[in-house]
Amino acid sequence: MTTTDARAAADTAPRRRLLEGLATCIRTHGYTDTTVADIVRAARTSRRTFYAHFTDRQECLVALLHESNQRTIARISAAPWDAQARQAIEAWIAAVQADPPITLSWIRDVPALARGRARDFQRSTMRSFVELIQTLTDTPHLRAAGVRPPSEQIATILLGGLRELIATAVEDGRDVATIVAPAVEATQLLLGPRG
Repeated sequence: MTTTDARAAADTAPRRRLLEGLATCIRTHGYTDTTVADIVRAARTSRRTFYAHFTDRQECLVALLHESNQRTIARISAAPWDAQARQAIEAWIAAVQADPPITLSWIRDVPALARGRARDFQRSTMRSFVELIQTLTDTPHLRAAGVRPPSEQIATILLGGLRELIATAVEDGRDVATIVAPAVEATQLLLGPRG
């Protein structure tokens, strides 16, 4: 490891601890009830370190959820989606099951912030999911079956419904796997063969 690499790793270690500290707080008592003091306590660091990496807890939340959503998109992208929606839905549900409180924070907390970076993050993330759906539905196999990539509006409707199903299941303490069948059915209805 070069000196530059070692410095970069040292610089990211406190940031990583702060992101993990926020994740711990969200899992314990939610984002709304989390303060910067809670985050630094969970991260075993200082306020000074926090403010060296983030301007406020909203920026920290956006960074945490950006990483989480990138992992979810990668997991869905890796699913064998060629013939049916089930694999992509199951991949998304598996990503949610890995950390339900963090997913719930993305669905419920970020829209409530609706300003600046949070709003930009929300729109950018939804755009990434829309593009993912459009890419996954643009295969020779699906085209042969009459499936075409959906418009941005149709993909957004699908995502909104899936997000609400996930949020409701998490809030009700149900296993999110219970939404797979209705999510697959809705996806097939919205994205299925069109004339």
